[in-house]
Amino acid sequence: MKDLFIKKTLAQLSAEAETQNSLRRHLTATNLVLLGIGCIIGAGIFVLTGSAAAMYAGPSVSLSFAISALGCMFAGLCYAEFASMIPISGSAYTYGYATMGEFIAWIIGWDLILEYLFGSATVAVGWSGYVVSLLDYFGIHLPANISQSPFIFNGHEWHTSGAIINFPAMFIVGVLTTLLVTGIKESAKFNNIIVIVKVIVILLFIGFGISYIDTANWHPFIPENTGKFGHFGWSGILTASGVIFFAYIGFDAVSTTSQEAINPKRDMPIGILVSLLVCTILYIAVSLVLTGIVNYKELNVAAPIAVAIDKFGKSMLWLSPVVKIGAIAGLSSVVLVLLMGQSRIFYTMAHDGLLWERFAKVHPKYKTPHVTTIVTGVFSALFAGLFPIGLLGELVSIGTLLAFVIVSIGIIILRKSEPNAPRAFKTPWVPFVPIMGATICFVEMASLPRDTWIRLLVWMAIGFVIYFTYGIKHSKVRKARKTQLFKSPR
Repeated sequence: MKDLFIKKTLAQLSAEAETQNSLRRHLTATNLVLLGIGCIIGAGIFVLTGSAAAMYAGPSVSLSFAISALGCMFAGLCYAEFASMIPISGSAYTYGYATMGEFIAWIIGWDLILEYLFGSATVAVGWSGYVVSLLDYFGIHLPANISQSPFIFNGHEWHTSGAIINFPAMFIVGVLTTLLVTGIKESAKFNNIIVIVKVIVILLFIGFGISYIDTANWHPFIPENTGKFGHFGWSGILTASGVIFFAYIGFDAVSTTSQEAINPKRDMPIGILVSLLVCTILYIAVSLVLTGIVNYKELNVAAPIAVAIDKFGKSMLWLSPVVKIGAIAGLSSVVLVLLMGQSRIFYTMAHDGLLWERFAKVHPKYKTPHVTTIVTGVFSALFAGLFPIGLLGELVSIGTLLAFVIVSIGIIILRKSEPNAPRAFKTPWVPFVPIMGATICFVEMASLPRDTWIRLLVWMAIGFVIYFTYGIKHSKVRKARKTQLFKSPR
């Protein structure tokens, strides 16, 4: 049993970063900050803010974003220390390997696959909704049978919608997968442009929206609980914070690109913490303006910001297509970063022997992990084409929260096991900060619907089968340890 928790040493990880990195280092601190913003600013603002307000928290959804941001801040400080010490792709998976051993690393890695794979599919579905809305504005009407999920899930039962496939959602995944195969430098340039566009659009919405706020829409700021946990009141604020949590996974995505950063020890903490700070301010500002313009009961729609703009009147009609274009651009960059993060985790796990060797291949010309990128793109497109956004979003949130809990605990373990290891960035106030990060994230996990927990457990069961039938037999760390024991004198 002890052998399940075999670890990679920090020396091994540093050596791998220097000698086994076949990925190109193109990303600066600015690129990393923009990658984080590109991933964080997306479905949370453009899609989930409205539904979280309407179904769980009311105007106090801004408090939900603040609670999630607080948990993210504590976890982000832990991520920053890991990222400065271990400049290897793989995010929390790699950190877990160094602190808690291979089995826990596998759990984290398999959890991250859930997070990123379903995350990219979730955002692609949101992208499809805004594209359909924009085309309608210009008089182009996509048939519902090729632009909606064929399934509807209301939290308890499945129904068919009559649609065949959500083609626009599959289309954007295909385009961005192709872009990622051609190179990280090109992908980063695309992301930088998109981030600037959507931040400008969000600032326009906040700037114009402030004068249209009706403070009556903020009363009651915390609607009275309906008698059921999670439906308004303080429990609703917690449930909403759990549901919207996946909006913040951008800084986790930043940490998956360590092997493509020019100076990861200095730039990774900057990318993680700056992107989190910028996005938290924007999220809280947008949620306050949105619920001030529109009564929260009217916001359970696919494009809540577009609904708010319609309240501006005819003089501001020009802003509606601008915001929709910004949302489409914004969601595009989120899908891009999530697909990139997923492929890098696949690549790192395969490089360690825990997944199939073919996944560790790098394109001879573009120097990207093209096999894992294509596999990720295919599955993400299928999920986006078939499943509704609500179901996908809940799965992503619980996966993200679990990863943050484990990373926070990992810092406490690392401080005890490697107290003298060089750290370019040190998490302050240990163990207070990691304990708070783990506690807040776990409370948010506990607030999610029971069915979401069941689906997480089923996903983990599938992962255990793969690990015990393949990964444990092909683990490179395990093989190296056996070779060492065989050679050592008896």
